[in-house]
Amino acid sequence: MEYNEALEKIHSVGNFSLPPTLERIKEVLSKLSNPQNDFPSIQIAGTNGKGSVAVMTAEVLTEQGYKTGLFTSPYILDFRDRIRINGEFIEKEKLGRLTEEVLNTGVELTEFELITAIAFLYFSREKCDIAVIETGLGGRLDATNALEDNLASVITKIGLDHTAVLGDTIEQIALEKCGIIKTGHTVTLSSQEQSALEVIKQKAKNLIIPDLKELEILKSDLSGNKFIYKGEIYETLLKGEFQIDNALAVIELFNNIDIAVSLESIKKGIKKAEHPARFETFMGGRIILDGAHNPDAAEVLSRQLESIKNATAIVGMMKDKDCEAVLAKTLPFFSEVIVVEVEGQRRSLKAEELEAIAKKYCSDTSSEKDYKEALKRTLSGDKNKTVVIFGSLYLASAIRPLLLDLK
Repeated sequence: MEYNEALEKIHSVGNFSLPPTLERIKEVLSKLSNPQNDFPSIQIAGTNGKGSVAVMTAEVLTEQGYKTGLFTSPYILDFRDRIRINGEFIEKEKLGRLTEEVLNTGVELTEFELITAIAFLYFSREKCDIAVIETGLGGRLDATNALEDNLASVITKIGLDHTAVLGDTIEQIALEKCGIIKTGHTVTLSSQEQSALEVIKQKAKNLIIPDLKELEILKSDLSGNKFIYKGEIYETLLKGEFQIDNALAVIELFNNIDIAVSLESIKKGIKKAEHPARFETFMGGRIILDGAHNPDAAEVLSRQLESIKNATAIVGMMKDKDCEAVLAKTLPFFSEVIVVEVEGQRRSLKAEELEAIAKKYCSDTSSEKDYKEALKRTLSGDKNKTVVIFGSLYLASAIRPLLLDLK
């Protein structure tokens, strides 16, 4: 199967076309000789930060010399960036061939289940030493939870998102995320609300929580972070103070896992890690791109915005997100807001509806028909004004190519 045909087949399936269950993914993997059992894995769940933790973890393992698979979602640069080995995207020819192989099993799958099966098959065929697996939605019934065993689990910050599927309280969502915990294995945490922490404590016997009393932040700005933890100095190129919390989870993961990884590899891997659209800067910091799309991520973004005095927001959101809560937390920091529709996404909230919500929190709110016009407006004005683009990872993925072309 050609690459473009494979993409067409994958996207034609739909992510919520079938009820959540592990039966379908286990059936298809069984027909493929259970490739998920051919490599050890580290599984990562959470509401926010799990992608950054996954990338840092994979970089550390690669730095140590392991052939490391990485499965993340959604994609930002290219569809193939969801499935990588040692940082390299899956080849187009291999994606086409593996897609055809999975489809030929005849098992009806959702889009995410199909991609998960492709990733597991790829990591098996390429004989990965280890794979870092980011869950898609939840944990308990997420397709990645077809992994029958793992070396360790990481649970990043839990917040309210996908409430229609996972539950409408922090406790319910935490319980779903805890579904990835395997008996007897280490579970490492990022910072959690007390309500989530209590649920996790009931499910995890070997729980590792970073000791914030051992943390000293030396620097956190648009060039990245530098901090001391338990007497050692670490740096991240990933921007935003919240990335320190993610890094601590990675440090403690490797301090408590039964796999050989040196301190030097941990430091180098954490520093090398890059993750697009996570407080990513362009034009020397004049433009900031962030994937914040739920209340918890909006709270984190708002803390970063406190130091920016003159800013315009470009916002697009999905209609199944808590738009009111996200905008209430972020828009008071902006003097101007431009809303856009996320192109090519049926789930996108219409610009006029988003504009009506945004006007409650910023009086100077308007809409633009496309991203180019929104960027043109913001960049033709005050050269000292910062432009912050957020609200959806789909928006980030669509607008990022335009930002890369800016000088």
